[in-house]
Amino acid sequence: MKTLVLGGTAWLSHRIASTAVAAGHDVTCLARGIAVPDGVTLVRADRDHDDALAPVIGHRWDAVIDVAREPGHVRRAVRDLEPVADRYLFISTTSVYAAPGPVGADESAERVPPLAADRVPGPDDYGPAKAACEDAVLDAFGEDRALIARAGLIGGPGDPTGRTDYWPWRFAHPTRASSADTSTSTSTSTSTSNSTDGRFVLVPDAPDLPTSVIDVRDLAEWLVRCAEQSTSGVMDAVGPSALFPAHLEAAREAAEAAPTTVTATASADWLLAREVGQWAGPRSLPLWIADADWYGMNARTGDRARSAGLTHRLLVDTLRDALDDRERRSDPGTRPSGLDDDDHAALLADLLAGAGAGEGSPD
Repeated sequence: MKTLVLGGTAWLSHRIASTAVAAGHDVTCLARGIAVPDGVTLVRADRDHDDALAPVIGHRWDAVIDVAREPGHVRRAVRDLEPVADRYLFISTTSVYAAPGPVGADESAERVPPLAADRVPGPDDYGPAKAACEDAVLDAFGEDRALIARAGLIGGPGDPTGRTDYWPWRFAHPTRASSADTSTSTSTSTSTSNSTDGRFVLVPDAPDLPTSVIDVRDLAEWLVRCAEQSTSGVMDAVGPSALFPAHLEAAREAAEAAPTTVTATASADWLLAREVGQWAGPRSLPLWIADADWYGMNARTGDRARSAGLTHRLLVDTLRDALDDRERRSDPGTRPSGLDDDDHAALLADLLAGAGAGEGSPD
């Protein structure tokens, strides 16, 4: 299969290209950078330019795979490639949906209005931009020649956001509290597990929060199979939904560690008052969401994609491999998401010293 990957240097597109090469396909990557997988043909081009696709429109392509977020990039690509490509696979996002819920929603849910502009003005326009990209693909190729894969949270080794490696990392690198700190925890604001070895991990109190992670390798392998099998349609490519405590247990297992978990049992108010972020970003507790109205974003069915052959490895394997990848980095303690060691220790000391007294109780 002659495959054109628009990209190939960033995390997901690099994985797609390497997976297609491993499957025996003839792969060309069109990208600005040079860090493409071994075995591909690299065509360097800047998609900001109107004629960026000129070097590849003289060839016939069995499949084009595109991860772009700029509507102008996709509008120009489908304009130039529709005459020479059999199929177009576009990786979109569940952020195109107008509402995060309800739990169990599917692809029939209402989308946000598509962005009219060619460029994305800011991060709040990510969903509308992807919706515009979807429309461009479907308008040019039609539903029979296009796959729109609306990905949920992508995780695993190489996660550039740091969201899916934080919890196994934190369990592998807990805070060691002094005996003076720990002696107060039995009468103030914490809920802890039964370990007493002096190693602690701060977790939010979110027993009903769904989480959902699709391993980058599972997504890439499925997309290549979809190209091979001429799969078409609009599908939510999401991971299985698991409640937050189950995600933490998988992270603990991945880390092969058993520190004490410390919970402020009214943690939303306690953490927000201390400016701890939600979901992602610096000084956050990744994947945590305080507002239950947003829980549906991680509890979409994904039935259509699984019916089309999407399979999932175990969550613990995804988290273990994410941790292994982080451990190999030159700066494993510094990542785009999560609490650094100092913030984690300071918050734990605050909580264990009774700063949140009355907000919880011990096990």
